[in-house]
Formats: sequence, structure tokens, C-alpha cells
Amino acid sequence: MTFGRSVTPHQIQLGRAPAFRLGALDVEPAMRQVVRGDRSETIEPRVMQVLVALAQAGGAVVTRDQLITTCWGGVVVGDNAVHRAISRLRDLAEAFGVDTFHIETIARVGYRLAHAGTATTSKVAGESAAESGADACATDRTGASDALQSPSRPEPWRIDTIGASRIEELAHKPFIGVLPFQNLSGNSKQDYFADGVTEDIITALSRFRELLTAPRSSTFAFKGSSVDIADVARALGVQYVLTGSIRKANKRVRMTAELTHCESGSQIWRDRYDRNLSDIFDLQEELSRNVAAVLLPALQIAEVARIKRKSPDDLTAYDLYLRALPHLWAGTREEIPTAISLLRQSLQHEGTDVAALCALAFSLILATPLGAAPPEEALAEALAHARKAIGLDDGHAFAQAVYSIALACTSSEYDQVVLHAEYAVRLNPSSTFARGALGIASHFAGRFECAVENLDAAVRLSPSDSFVYLWLTFMAAADFAVERYDDAIDAARQAIQRNPNYGTAHRLLAASLALTNRVDMALHVTRSRDVVQRTSLRELRAMRLFRQEAIIERYVAAQRLCGVAE
Repeated sequence: MTFGRSVTPHQIQLGRAPAFRLGALDVEPAMRQVVRGDRSETIEPRVMQVLVALAQAGGAVVTRDQLITTCWGGVVVGDNAVHRAISRLRDLAEAFGVDTFHIETIARVGYRLAHAGTATTSKVAGESAAESGADACATDRTGASDALQSPSRPEPWRIDTIGASRIEELAHKPFIGVLPFQNLSGNSKQDYFADGVTEDIITALSRFRELLTAPRSSTFAFKGSSVDIADVARALGVQYVLTGSIRKANKRVRMTAELTHCESGSQIWRDRYDRNLSDIFDLQEELSRNVAAVLLPALQIAEVARIKRKSPDDLTAYDLYLRALPHLWAGTREEIPTAISLLRQSLQHEGTDVAALCALAFSLILATPLGAAPPEEALAEALAHARKAIGLDDGHAFAQAVYSIALACTSSEYDQVVLHAEYAVRLNPSSTFARGALGIASHFAGRFECAVENLDAAVRLSPSDSFVYLWLTFMAAADFAVERYDDAIDAARQAIQRNPNYGTAHRLLAASLALTNRVDMALHVTRSRDVVQRTSLRELRAMRLFRQEAIIERYVAAQRLCGVAE
């Protein structure tokens, strides 16, 4: 069924497409399901259309234009729409096993579906990061690391697919169940939309390695019944339950979602989304991505509150990691050393947690501009921790994002920096941190327009995220680089409102004011900041906020106008 447009003669109609088999996988297009044994997964309609189109080609190459005709009805869409569908299918193949199928990219031509055992690689050398599915401003590049070319990302709930050494690491993570959203439209024929949003939220949350998500097959057993949260918790073993409702009328959709802590019954997050209804599938994706983006911070805040009630003498490695997070989020010279200390204690316990390694690496990165650690030593340690993290789990989006930032701070390999950040976004499009990291990577690479686009996307994904001040600061830096000083002033002021202690935002605000002939205001900003932390021109140069000599000189000259001493 399509909405808002008629079906073209060549467009695939899933209701009429016959079922077929790919290796060990059964595909049922009409039900939008892929099945292997007792496990099944429902996928988005357009993703299923792409899979059917590739399968119908019988091993021949299918061009992007052909996919747009058969799956989007010839409507003009960006390459990212096709890339996202291909990326989703690759994720699906990885989740169900190597004996199902994989998709080859034929550079600058299209894609080819290979059944299990008939292809040598899931990508053709030379495929750009954007072609791999990263929804980002990217150009074709080669030379990706082995980790990038061969990601391994088992679904978080499938502990049996993960090495036994990681089972203990997974066991302590927050476990969430997403119950089927209620359809309040008064028309049971609209259930498909509420179910589709629920399924997409489950899929989006499953990409966060920092938590566990109950599978659809478990939570949809509660559909249509009046349930008690405590009963759900007992049945599924989850600690948190997400419930919601959707009302669709005319050209408007209203969705509410609520996250409940099962043991206490307390509501820890709730929000409402009102949207215009244009493309039903794009709206479904937007809603699910937005909910997933804000849930991780909400869960972490709840977990931090829970752990504060524990005795200091009875703290596990995970408890220490949680206790470090508020100090990391604070982003101040006083708090960062505490975060670093707690994270080091966490990593001294048996086993190595990827999230703790990444948090330590990022704490060390933030410590350098705050004057809380010697730059050279701290950044070298940060890079080592980040490299170890992706060595342990190269499919961890947070790890790839932190490694990208660490590499940007310690080298000039900007193509590789951007590649890792793009890969983080492809691994988890709902990760605010991954999107922000891509903005930072693009900034250091001198791709300032792309930096602003991704940093703005990070802010919009999760406006209350703890690192929004950082994304806004780098947005101000990118605007400064291209001489959009008024935009830089606006972004810097917003960053200061979010974190008054982050000095770089103050320095960018002062520099942008000075270059728009508001020197008195710039001097006031500098004097106010110097009371907290005085910074010299030499130190500002050493921070290397910009990597282009002409921009550095303009920035330093502006700081000189602001009264910063040599």
C-alpha cells in the first residue's frame, strides 16, 4: 500500500510479491518479515522492496536508478535513502548469520545480491563511506581500515552470538522492553502505523551497545491487552518499559511516549511529538530515531540515580562507570579529573568494558582544553584507550566516534578521521554522539558546511543531551571559519547557556564579537572568562581549534583585539 502517490507500473507491490529463500533465510514480502527457524524480524516496507528488487535481479547488478523506480515509484530521492536501505539489509544479514546473503556494491554502478557462499566480499574496494550508508556530507575515499570494511555487530539481545567473555559485560546493562504503541485513531486499519513505529524504535534502540533491548517477538505478545508494568518486567526480565500511543488524523500525527522504571513504577521520561504527515515511511523513521536518540541519556540518568543509593564499599566496575558520567557530563576543569579517576578504577576490575574505555578516552580529550591534564600525555593516552575500544568491538558506534575525535586531536589523517565518524553514524543513526563526532571530524578536516549540518542534526536529535554545549561550540567554530560571525555568536551564546564553564565557547564568542566591530562586548566576555581561566595566545594556538593557518591567524588576531595576552 502506498500513501500520497499512485503506484507506478514498475513499482514493487509487496502484497503481490511471492515468498522466497536466501540461504538459510525465508523472506515473506507480503508480511515484511524475514524468518530463520523460530526467529523473525519485520523490516521497513521500502527496505523489503529493495531486497525484493535485488532478489528478482537473479544476481545481476541493480542500479540506483532502477531501485528508485521499483521501490520509490520513480519519485526523486537522495542517494542517502538508497544507502540507508542497503545499510539496513547488511545489518540484517549480519544479525541472521553469514549463511544467508550479502550485498555487493559495484562502485558508481549499483548493487548486487549474493546468496550465501556466492560472493567474496560485502563491499567492493573503492566504495565511499557515503555509499556504505552514512547519512553525511562525504566524498569518495579509499583506504578504510579492516575494522571499517568488516564490521561485526551482533544484535544486543542475542547473547548467544557474542563471545562468552562479553556475557558478563552485557549482563549489567539496562534492559528495556518496547511495548506495542496504541493506535488511538479509532480505526483498526491504522494499526500498521503504530506497529511500524514500535518496530522501528526497537530496531533503533538495538543499535545502542550501551543497553539491551527485548526483541519484537517478546514484546508484541502483549499487544491488545491491558498490562501491568510489573507483569511485563517479570515476564521479560526487563528493568525499563517504553509505552506510547499514536493518533493519526487528516494530515497530522501525534505520538506520546513514556519510559517507566519497572521496580519503582516511576516515570523517568515522557515526551510528545506532533508532526505533519507527508511521507508516511519517512515520518515513521523520524519518530523512531528521535525517540531512540533521547532514551539513552534518560536511561543513563536513571541508572546514575539508582547507583547513588549503593554503598561506596559495594561498587562494581559498571557502578564506577555510572558514577563517573555526571562528572564527565559537567565538562569542567574541576569535575573532569574525578571522572578520569573513577573510570580508571572501573577499568581496574576484571574484564574491560568498551563504554568505560571510551568514556575515559573522551574525558582525557576534554581535559586538555580545560587545563585539567597535560595535553600531549592525555591525548596519547586517550588515543590508546579509543584504539583498544574499537579493537574489542569495532561495531560499537560510541567507540568509533570517540576514536575519530581522538585521532583528530593527535594526527592530521583527516580522511581517516572522517571515515571513522561516518562509520559511527552508519552503525547508529540515532546516536547524537556519533552525529556530533562527525561534525567535529568534518570541522577539523576543513569541511565546515558539512560540520554545521551534522552538528545541527546532533542538537536537533537530542536537544537536552549532556554534550549539546560541545556540538554548539564546534558549530560556532565552523561558522567562524567561514566568516559567518553572527551565526557563530548565536551558537556560542547557546553553548555558554548550556555549559557556562566551557572556555572555548567564550573565546569564540569574544572573537566573533570583535570581528563584527563589537569590541567593547568582546572585551567584557574576555575579562569575565579570565576570572575563571586565563588563557594566552600561545595556549590558544596550541589548542589547535583550527587546522588551517589562515584561519588560525584570523582567530588569534581576533583574540588579540579581545585583550588576550601573548
